[in-house]
Amino acid sequence: INQTLLRYCKEEKITFTRCRPYRKNDQCHVEQKNWSIVRGHVGYDRFETEREWCMLRTLYETLRLYVNFFQPCQKLIHKERIGARVKKTYDKARTPYQRVMESAILTADQAETLKRHYESLNLASLWRLLGKDKGRLWQAAKTRNEAAAVNTPEQNS
Repeated sequence: INQTLLRYCKEEKITFTRCRPYRKNDQCHVEQKNWSIVRGHVGYDRFETEREWCMLRTLYETLRLYVNFFQPCQKLIHKERIGARVKKTYDKARTPYQRVMESAILTADQAETLKRHYESLNLASLWRLLGKDKGRLWQAAKTRNEAAAVNTPEQNS
């Protein structure tokens, strides 16, 4: 367990669990999102400096808005096994924003605040900002890697 995360959860009174009870396959869903969203946008570079960390935070803030307000996804409704085949039925693709607005979990004030936030966003400018954030992060990693390659002593001395 990541001790920093565990300490943060305790301070914020967030119940920290490894997965939902009786749902041992939750991890695969998290890893799928991790690949499709994080790895798909950030890549596999190792970001080590504080400057890169700040850039990564900025990228994640932009990415969060894009994914939650504009990236639709489908949820599995039903699986049916027919012999060796499995027939899957999915619901209509909706964004996380649409799903939470359709649910009855928000108060009227929360729904209005979220709606105003959504209406203030512009998909085209958000997408351009996401591209700029990624470009800056990748350039910083490239510069750091090139500097490390120059500073590494020759192995064949």
